Amino acid sequence: MFQKKEFHLILSIFAHIFLRMIIVKTKEEIELMRESALVVSRTLGMLAKEVKPGVTTLQLDKLAEEYIREQGAIPGFLGLYDFPNTLCMSPNSQIVHGFPTNEPLKEGDIISIDCGAIKNEYYGDHAYTFAVGEIAPEIQKLLDVTKESLYLGIRELKVGNRVGDVGYAIQKFCEDHGYGVVRELVGHGLGKKMHEDPEMPNYGKRGRGKKFIDGMVVAIEPMINMGTHRIKQHRDGWTITTLDNKPSAHFEHDVAILDGKPELLSTFAYVYEALGIVSNEEDEFRQKALVL
Repeated sequence: MFQKKEFHLILSIFAHIFLRMIIVKTKEEIELMRESALVVSRTLGMLAKEVKPGVTTLQLDKLAEEYIREQGAIPGFLGLYDFPNTLCMSPNSQIVHGFPTNEPLKEGDIISIDCGAIKNEYYGDHAYTFAVGEIAPEIQKLLDVTKESLYLGIRELKVGNRVGDVGYAIQKFCEDHGYGVVRELVGHGLGKKMHEDPEMPNYGKRGRGKKFIDGMVVAIEPMINMGTHRIKQHRDGWTITTLDNKPSAHFEHDVAILDGKPELLSTFAYVYEALGIVSNEEDEFRQKALVL
């Protein structure tokens, strides 16, 4: 017979194990999650037309909230962990979790826009780093490398691989370009909660970590700094900046493992349509063509 103290210890162990379990989704649930992800994708596409010198991030935040609600969804970040806005808006040396403000964007800035939405009880969570007007070539290279690393990571998300395989692919590519890979902030599982198991670091060793299985849905989101990987958290409890105040880039996709392979649920196609960009980078991660 267990003593009361032992019983509570066993319960806490089982609770910890249960709470850290990967929640596998059915194909039907994944299609519902695709709808949630595409709400966010369309919102980022709408915002792509509005990101320009002189606009404030609070103006963009208001547009996003209205647009998400027009799509029959709920802003996923608003009120989550007491966050006060619809968008995380992180310009220049801010990495993530920045607050929208009344300060106008300036020519040459970059701005990470991270957006969440809830539809069909499931979260979508998706981010893109935008150039504000013309940006310096070395900053454009940071954006290009970070986005390319996202797809290198996604390619490793398949049955039989492990979390470390994704992190290794992202880390090696970015560090080979001389960039810092943030350690303290990671991607995550996604579902009826914004943050589910497993955590998805952007660094790691091949063959390490949890093994991927069919039905997993994760948000992969490289956060890559032009200089040091080290960060600074501000007193507001949210804003994260690079320690050396050099620029940081952030791109994020929602991805499922479907029939053993990665399947993109989100898309940058709406952003590219708004910006006049032609790209086939997502084609290998779709079992059927995306209809805009």
